[in-house]
Amino acid sequence: MVDITIRGAGIFGLSIAWACVQRGAKVQIIDPNGAGSGSSGGVVGALAPHVPENWNLKKAFQLDSLLMAQNFWQEVEATGAVSAGYTQSGRIQPILDAAGLALAKQRTETARVHWKNNVTWSVEEIGDDAWMPASATGWVIRDTLSAHLHPRRACAALVAALAAQDVPITSEGKERGKVIWACGVEGLSMLNKERPRLVGNGVKGQAALLQFNAPGAAQIFADTVHIIPHLDGTVAVGSTSERDFDDPRSTDEKLDDIIDKARNAVPALKNAPVVQRWAGVRPRARSRAPMLGEWPGRTRHFIANGGFKIGFGMAPKIATVMADLVLENRNDIPQGFEVSASF
Repeated sequence: MVDITIRGAGIFGLSIAWACVQRGAKVQIIDPNGAGSGSSGGVVGALAPHVPENWNLKKAFQLDSLLMAQNFWQEVEATGAVSAGYTQSGRIQPILDAAGLALAKQRTETARVHWKNNVTWSVEEIGDDAWMPASATGWVIRDTLSAHLHPRRACAALVAALAAQDVPITSEGKERGKVIWACGVEGLSMLNKERPRLVGNGVKGQAALLQFNAPGAAQIFADTVHIIPHLDGTVAVGSTSERDFDDPRSTDEKLDDIIDKARNAVPALKNAPVVQRWAGVRPRARSRAPMLGEWPGRTRHFIANGGFKIGFGMAPKIATVMADLVLENRNDIPQGFEVSASF
């Protein structure tokens, strides 16, 4: 007997399935395109917090999820024997001017107030490390909360862990038990057709992998670009945010600009060859927050969508609260994340 059917095998669907299985539920996953076939099969994988000020429920939820991530991915990797490429090696950001330096120092104090478990936000002078961004002031921000993983490998790690727990992922099948719709952009399109206003939309992103070996180094965020040193000897750079586009899978000069920005920001990447170019469309809910909860008007149906740029970072906590809701009828979804906020 199946307790839960999950429609969608992206990061939300796979993570929720994992949380439900750990509580003893019988789960099946249905995705006509296969696991990680949408934006969850990307290459960047930055798990980074919002700035530690103007504190709100979204930032608190994200913090909890980032603090949960290490144990979450360790358990997944131990069960399925496949690496997600997860490492909590922090993040470095160059400081551009005197005003930015003053603000960064102020955020050192707000991080002490809001962040937990000895993770820090600090301001330091640039050292001699080759893996360091250029900085006009000679100062950078370093936080120890940020982590990164390889999205494609993380999905594969969850698939392997779920297979070890006898969870099938099929291209089609009959829905059984309660149904969770975690269908990404396709799910938002389906919801848009039945609602009087736009529930959400897809935003295209382009990214690239460079061949450069810096495993275990901190990620860098510079000139609006994420620069992620994966454990496999590649460096991901990205990404664009395109509301208007013709071809969701094509790459163009917008990605060339991202690559140029990354090389200018981190001189060590100047001659690193591009080994892959990637594009995909990410689901953005109307509320800009993840959209979680019961599907209004559909008994025993639930929605988990709207990961946009923060889906992998939010996934451990989202998996927990969705398992709470579906299996235990306990609603810990924060204000602003409810389905009604986008409906």
